[in-house]
Amino acid sequence: MKLKKILAFCLATVALPVMAADDGVVDPDSTGFKFTDVKLVKCTSVKDQNKSGTCWCFSGNSFFENEILRATGKEVDLSEMYVVRKCYEDKARKFLRMYGSTVFAEGGSLLDVEYVMSRYGAMPEEAYAGLNYGEEKHNHKELAKVLRAYIDAIVSVPNKKLSTAWYEGYVGILDAYFGKLPETFKVDGKTYNAQSYAQSLKLNLDDYMAFTSFTHHPFYKPFALEVADNWLWGTYENVKLDELQAIVDNALDNGYSVAWAADVSEKGFKWRKGYAIMPKVKGEKDLDGTELSRWVKVSDSERERMQYDIKGPVEEIEVTQELRQQMFDNQETTDDHGMVIVGKAVDQKGNKYYKVKNSWDTNQIYGGYFYVSMPYFLAKTVGIYVNRAAVPAAIISKLK
Repeated sequence: MKLKKILAFCLATVALPVMAADDGVVDPDSTGFKFTDVKLVKCTSVKDQNKSGTCWCFSGNSFFENEILRATGKEVDLSEMYVVRKCYEDKARKFLRMYGSTVFAEGGSLLDVEYVMSRYGAMPEEAYAGLNYGEEKHNHKELAKVLRAYIDAIVSVPNKKLSTAWYEGYVGILDAYFGKLPETFKVDGKTYNAQSYAQSLKLNLDDYMAFTSFTHHPFYKPFALEVADNWLWGTYENVKLDELQAIVDNALDNGYSVAWAADVSEKGFKWRKGYAIMPKVKGEKDLDGTELSRWVKVSDSERERMQYDIKGPVEEIEVTQELRQQMFDNQETTDDHGMVIVGKAVDQKGNKYYKVKNSWDTNQIYGGYFYVSMPYFLAKTVGIYVNRAAVPAAIISKLK
């Protein structure tokens, strides 16, 4: 999932965190919102992807860390860059096998961490941080350009066939930026390799499922979700929109977090202010008096600013299955960002929200978390990933 221009904007801003009271109520500031957490699941700490398009891995790792914490009570910190590196290796192979006609970029999907863990294993952050290029935080701008230039040169097949050296050269680039992969490492005094460490986590990867909700494929049958970052062509179970929400609700109610892929390009996505909403857009017919007289005199840009000058809970759009599909087909809903849903909340008017754990550090109003309204979730969700045990049995029974 690519962060596009929003990542650079987000990372350039700093906000002071607001501390939560003992009763779970976060005091409102100038945003005008007052959120009360009503259900939270156990989760590990917020991480920082910084200037890297690797939200898919940070959210996937965070989800599995939460699963380990839920099942064992043990908190682990999994290496994101081990997963990113292994995906880069296989992306290159697939790119060449497809003669350069597939996507080769930083992005990925909710399914990629499971893919790497099942095939190659896992590493803890302490064994492989992937910072071997003079930076304290992840910054993949140079790396992404270098890898792309290299693989474009190889796919052009200048010698009329691939050489036996291309992969060694490619791995050399990964080694230079991420560092060489350790064959073994120690955790709590015990020696592991990537496979044995993954086994020690006691995760049954067959227990996890991905879901989405679109009408261009039959419901209750899996399909390969048509987003560019789904380079694995991984399949998602297709359920109705109310069932997608029911899965998340049931998961949270039973102590499970949910990995969440969504569009974050909407103007109602105000992560610095701690919320994401889909306000109902007003037009001239909705205004009267002085409000209307001002509206007809201002520029289009000023009208847009007025629409999203939000001072607290507002009326939001009603999201239907048809509207959701239209947004996807019109490419208003794109595969931007991966996060983890970790709780339920309400605002001061009783409107329902999900509490979301992000990977853009903790220097924000809610310390790296924000609240997403139900209309935003229903309209802008691309997919979710969850433990099968958290899915209502009635929905499981419908899947073909």
